[in-house]
Amino acid sequence: MSESLPSHFDRPVHIAVIGGTGLGKLAGYTPVAALTPTTPWGAPSSPVLILEHTGVPIAFLARHGLHHQLAPHEIPARANIAALRSLGVRTVIAFSAVGSLREEIKPMDFVIPDQIIDRTKGIRPFTFFEGGVVGHVGFADPFDAGLAKIVAQCAAAMKGDGVVLHQGGTVICMEGPQFSTRAESNMYRSWGGSVINMSALPEAKLAREAELAYQMICMATDYDCWHTTEDVDVAMVMKYMQANGENAKHLVGAVLDELCKLDSSDLVLAKHWEGSAQGAVKFMTKPEGRNPEAMKRVEFLFPGFWEES
Repeated sequence: MSESLPSHFDRPVHIAVIGGTGLGKLAGYTPVAALTPTTPWGAPSSPVLILEHTGVPIAFLARHGLHHQLAPHEIPARANIAALRSLGVRTVIAFSAVGSLREEIKPMDFVIPDQIIDRTKGIRPFTFFEGGVVGHVGFADPFDAGLAKIVAQCAAAMKGDGVVLHQGGTVICMEGPQFSTRAESNMYRSWGGSVINMSALPEAKLAREAELAYQMICMATDYDCWHTTEDVDVAMVMKYMQANGENAKHLVGAVLDELCKLDSSDLVLAKHWEGSAQGAVKFMTKPEGRNPEAMKRVEFLFPGFWEES
């Protein structure tokens, strides 16, 4: 279908959804364009589908590719985030299937995390600011509280439909693509981990560097391997995704309904993050140490960035 859509769109798109396992597309929206932005970090995981909803454009990007062909460590996260920002995106709702590390978070429950622990191994490119331009960006609160509040309100309104949501919690982001060992799973529980996945990072870190408001919606599909029930495997993940797929789509859809009403608001435009990364970069590397190629890459994210430096 994307082949028959226009390959350009001349309006800014403020809202994006990054779909993961179990949310490979958004049904019920009118597709108006399929874009393939070129970034200094390469091409994104998939064409960016522009969907229209109540007159508001929404960008949708499939994190693992159109056919789920990209392993977690192969996802071009920098290109994904840079491509979305170049289209005007300032708010990102990210969806992910996760394993539960807590008895009370049952398979098919939703979680909106507020913290994260990085257990990736450093093989994934994880910053825009390197190679002659340094920036140390704050990441104390990795997700966006304003977006989390909207997700919680939408989930509360869907309680009668069987939607169970846990507000707050810590995501453990592991390297993968293998699942945890039993010892690792129990260690993550002792650290206070709530859920575990393989794709929250570096996506959330890059979104912060790009000054985007970013919130992940997690859906539990298993108890990893710490629990007395059967150990996680792909068949289990897909079984629960299929069983709860409609609730996942309805929850994301309800969140988008609310965000579309707020399309030009300070929240959706991420005004509260504006300048946070740019200030970090400008204060660090002195003009005589800046690499011209690295400067061009930063300019892609923030047009006009160096004019006042």
